Amino acid sequence: MQSFLKEWRQDAMHKHQYDSAIFIGDKLLALTNDPKDAFWLAQIHFQTGNYSRALTFLAKHKLLDHSPSCRYLAAHCCVKQSKFEDALAILGDKTPGHLLGNANKSRRKLQHTSGNARNGIHRKGSSRTEKGGQSEEQEREATSDSKYEAAMCFLRGVCFAKQNSYDRAKECYMDAVRIDVQCFEAFDQLMKNSLLPPDEEWEFLESLDFDSMTTNGTETAQEAAHFTKMLYTTRLSKYKNPAEFSNAVDSLSQHYKLDTNPDLLLSKAELLFTQCRFKQALAITTSVLAADQYNFSFLPLHLACLHELHQPNTLFLLAHRLADTYPDEPATWLAVGVYYLSISQIAEARRFFSKASMMNPHFGPAWIGFAHTFALEGEHDQAVSAYGTAARLFQGTHLPQLFLGMQHLQLHNLTLAHEYLTTAHKLCRTDPLLLNETGVVFYHLDHLPEAINLFHQALAIADEIDSDPTFWLATRANLGHAYRRQHQWSLALGEFDEVLRQGSASSQQADSNSSTAGKHHILAAKGLVLLEMGRTWEAIGSLHEALGVCPQDPVATDLLARALEENVGGDEGGEFGDEIRTEDQLEAAMEVKRQEMMRREARKTGRRGKVVGGGDSAGAGRARMSEGGEDSMMVMSDGDE
Repeated sequence: MQSFLKEWRQDAMHKHQYDSAIFIGDKLLALTNDPKDAFWLAQIHFQTGNYSRALTFLAKHKLLDHSPSCRYLAAHCCVKQSKFEDALAILGDKTPGHLLGNANKSRRKLQHTSGNARNGIHRKGSSRTEKGGQSEEQEREATSDSKYEAAMCFLRGVCFAKQNSYDRAKECYMDAVRIDVQCFEAFDQLMKNSLLPPDEEWEFLESLDFDSMTTNGTETAQEAAHFTKMLYTTRLSKYKNPAEFSNAVDSLSQHYKLDTNPDLLLSKAELLFTQCRFKQALAITTSVLAADQYNFSFLPLHLACLHELHQPNTLFLLAHRLADTYPDEPATWLAVGVYYLSISQIAEARRFFSKASMMNPHFGPAWIGFAHTFALEGEHDQAVSAYGTAARLFQGTHLPQLFLGMQHLQLHNLTLAHEYLTTAHKLCRTDPLLLNETGVVFYHLDHLPEAINLFHQALAIADEIDSDPTFWLATRANLGHAYRRQHQWSLALGEFDEVLRQGSASSQQADSNSSTAGKHHILAAKGLVLLEMGRTWEAIGSLHEALGVCPQDPVATDLLARALEENVGGDEGGEFGDEIRTEDQLEAAMEVKRQEMMRREARKTGRRGKVVGGGDSAGAGRARMSEGGEDSMMVMSDGDE
């Protein structure tokens, strides 16, 4: 009868007929009075959402001290009811130290025993005794208990995170994965919430004991360990070791036929986004959402790509559909906020970013988007406060620190800007945007050799990760200006010519004129360099081109008038700067013009930026939006181009 009732209970659970499962489970418990059957009945109550009843049931049958699985279920009931202090009272606020070593020993012993059994290896002249069978069963129970202990560490981390104790939450998540490397929930929390810097992520992955994993099928434990490690590798930050990431993806795609798996495609799209290859990333996210349109893990990155590629109509349709079908999802209101941001309705965008962040206080893209709305309107104090909150929530990502540095750079607080950018650099050393911004700080501090070195590093890394070179024209223009300040005229002229060449090529493929928005500044800078080199006639031609792009540019107008005077006077010498206007005066005039344009642009349309979802994860997660190249461009360089 007991076997019959157990089968009936399991069949009802498989069909999600929970009333039947409760009815039969209650009768089975009356017959057996077995704690395992009581635990199963409590689980059914949990699955139906009756958390209080499940917790009361566990306490009534005195199961809380019976096993780790019962304590885990009781604590989970408290977490579901947002009773985090009660959950911690059940779980304890610290991870028992003996678990970190004993769990792996138990699994290794079980792995060895299971392997021998599958291979038919026994002692000569003997068979498995009853005592040996009991020992193996005990080892299996110990392994099961260690998995529940790992799950309890995960719940402990969830409780600390809800109480804003992020350092303690991080340690609990790490302990959970150390105890049970298959506790993916804890690993995902570390990666998704960017609790570890990229370097520490890779160190943590290498420290995990994948060889302790056991298998019951035909697969060897070694193969399972290698497979799991590759899966985890695809979840790490894309700013570190892109070659190892690509190797893991290739191996999983070729040997395990996971080339169309959504999680692997998401990792590929995140890598493409960090490389500023937005069209390719959008193609991947679009293909996945076409098959599974409510895959919310893809939405932040998909929204970022649509924003970058200026597709407000697609954003509107997507946001409208999500608002109708999933109004309780934070990603829905993130989509609405990104749409309003794309059409420059900043106040509305802020309202919906705020709504998304209130629905999920750990939703990184919403926090970053909320902060950007203040930055776009020039509300620097509020932007700094919002970015500071993001930096506290997502301690492993460099992006909030980077944006804080950019805000202080706009305010000309160069010391604070340098401090925040240095902090960001400690977290991530391979982001070209970060290196560019740090170079701008050194430029304004008149540390030109250091600025030139950083601009070179940014361009080298962008080339190494195969990033679209047109997205780093601002950095190349900055390099040209730094050379100009050092009177290295030939090098400066070469950089400006390269910017114009790449900018012209990109403008032929662009859907808007945004790619040529800063062309007149580069042409004017080129004209200034040619004047300093004594090539007055070529300078006149370059300045004419600048005025052809922007007839109202006062800097190009002033330079052209003085170049014509010099040309008429026949003076081809290097006294242009002394007789007409000093270089510092020219830069001051150009800075005034740049600030005027920034204020006008912020009032009318908002500055162009980069939005990143998730992850690294952000994670990305990860959400990222640069406040626009205008704040990163020096002197004549304006815009992201």
